[in-house]
Amino acid sequence: MKIIKEIKRRRGRIVSGFSALLVILYFSFFPFLFPSCASIGNPTGGAFDTIPPTFIRSKPAPNSIRFSGNKMELLFDEYINIEKPSEKVIITPPQNKMPIIRSLGKKVLIELKDSLISNTTYTFDFTNGIVDNNEKNAIEGFTYAFSTGDVVDSLVVSGLLLNAENLEPMPNIMVGLHSDLADSAFTTLPFLRTSMTNDRGQFWIRNIAPGTYRLYALNDLNRNYKFDQVKEDIAFYDSPITPDFIPAIRMDTIRIDSLTIDTIKEIQYNRFIPDDIILYLFKETADNTQYLSKFERPTDRQLIFRFNSTQGLPPKIYLLEEDFPNENLTDLFIPEYSDDKKNITYWITDSLIYKQDTIRVEANYLMSDSLNNLIPVTDTLRFVWRNREAAKKNTKKGKNSEEKINFLKIDCSAKNIMDVFDTLKITFSEPVIDFDFDKIKIQQKVDTLWEERKFPIVGDTLNPRVFYVEHTWPYEQEYRITIDSAAIYSIYGNWNDSVGTQFKFYSEKDYGNLYVKIIGGEGPGFGELLDNSERVICKSVLTDEELAFEDLKPGNYFLRYTEDINGNGKWDTGNYAEKQQPEKVYYFQSALTISKYGSHEQDWDIKQIPIEKQKPLDITKNKPVVKQPKRTEQKNQNRQQNTGRSNSMRGQSIPGLGNRIPGI
Repeated sequence: MKIIKEIKRRRGRIVSGFSALLVILYFSFFPFLFPSCASIGNPTGGAFDTIPPTFIRSKPAPNSIRFSGNKMELLFDEYINIEKPSEKVIITPPQNKMPIIRSLGKKVLIELKDSLISNTTYTFDFTNGIVDNNEKNAIEGFTYAFSTGDVVDSLVVSGLLLNAENLEPMPNIMVGLHSDLADSAFTTLPFLRTSMTNDRGQFWIRNIAPGTYRLYALNDLNRNYKFDQVKEDIAFYDSPITPDFIPAIRMDTIRIDSLTIDTIKEIQYNRFIPDDIILYLFKETADNTQYLSKFERPTDRQLIFRFNSTQGLPPKIYLLEEDFPNENLTDLFIPEYSDDKKNITYWITDSLIYKQDTIRVEANYLMSDSLNNLIPVTDTLRFVWRNREAAKKNTKKGKNSEEKINFLKIDCSAKNIMDVFDTLKITFSEPVIDFDFDKIKIQQKVDTLWEERKFPIVGDTLNPRVFYVEHTWPYEQEYRITIDSAAIYSIYGNWNDSVGTQFKFYSEKDYGNLYVKIIGGEGPGFGELLDNSERVICKSVLTDEELAFEDLKPGNYFLRYTEDINGNGKWDTGNYAEKQQPEKVYYFQSALTISKYGSHEQDWDIKQIPIEKQKPLDITKNKPVVKQPKRTEQKNQNRQQNTGRSNSMRGQSIPGLGNRIPGI
């Protein structure tokens, strides 16, 4: 027994030693067997991901015919979402009942709630609504089409939509076709086929049947596919269009790498026309809708009426008080108009009226009805004023405290150094009475002495508190203006404190001039110099085919020209009922630099450069949105698996799947 135990003991030592040796060998060679696990560190996150999801297949297949179901399923290569399907998914022809469109994993599920029209091609234009689940990369212009008949219509119309007033590319605006060529179709019938502009204002209307159509753009506020609200922006093409296609060739470059070209192939394709249409979006003037938008009493002595337009103004107002007759209120109110004449402030002159907490007024004015016709209306309005803060202050005052004088405030636009084209403007805080212009003294400095000058002072035609000094100011001269204390009284008995200021004007050497010869213009027009924010700096009317901008401050300016067809000195919008397009505007393609004491001459053919390429990018507001890509490793690996399939499809055109249409 002892011999047997000793054998087992020694055998155990041998086994244990052998096991230990195996463990040592295992951990010694493990890193070489699995090299990818040997290095431990922070993950790099992979390359930047900018690739949108890829369409794989659908049920029914794209461009299927004789479809009669009500459910569709679209599969993509990764998890996706649909952003704002009710806004971004455009269905053509429109459905009376909105279908259910949702994402589920890698799928888009569509369930129709309305019946389909026989022998019709249907298009689901997802615009940029389909995005990947993580990085939100969107498939631009993706569409899905099928037909309930034997043929899938395949013609395409494309173009560009610009803001008529400033040539900004207009994104997310509906563009549609009518086969009914009557003018009333746009206002009474939904579009036959539609699409939506992308972030660069481009549009493609796909799956069009052969025929003749009228083309429109519509900012469809109520989503009914027709122009039935005056607040909706619109555009219309002057003449009917007939979609077609012509054979064309494009060059396809295949590269070995970013520097080496492998081959250049000629690819034959069908070019769909027209593909160069430009539409100009505008909103018809808001002055054709009139209503009282607001009334208020900001101080005890002011009643303010705010209207939507100037039609039928001023209103007739009557006090609903027994102590005052309601026939003539000229002596009780002084009107003050805003610059656009839509707002009217009535200054109350009688203290028996403005000391009342509540003033009841009957206002008679014109208002637009549901058919946009002006009808007379009568409103009874209550203007309430409760000056609780003033009452508290009066309560806190002691009997011996002195009451602070409420001076008539005066604001003078004079500055230390002024431009020769500036206007000297004097504004009072309240309407004034018995304005004696002699009490405003203006003196010019001659050598070391001040000599008095007499310049005309005129009142503003809209605002009884504003006055202007009419004078053409010379270069490099120095002036001062003074108003003595108690020289001017307001209608409420308040007088002014003494005021005075000194000012001088820039030298002629501080300015530059610009003279622009306009080529290719039609009729009268005017030019405007703009700053970087597109604010108008100065304006010049076309005279003998030339725009003259003088006394300009040194700097960079942008130039815009408007063909002023009616010669009223302002840009005019269009009118669909009268088939009137908005007045055309043009932009000089780059900034103009003006230097001190120099004259710059420029010839400008306003039609030499295509209109869509004129506006400088520096002042273009609707620039394409550049999304910041995110890092992802798994998605790039998925892309590598699809590389072979993507290369094999290079240069092919798959109708109905949102491919780029040549021409823009």
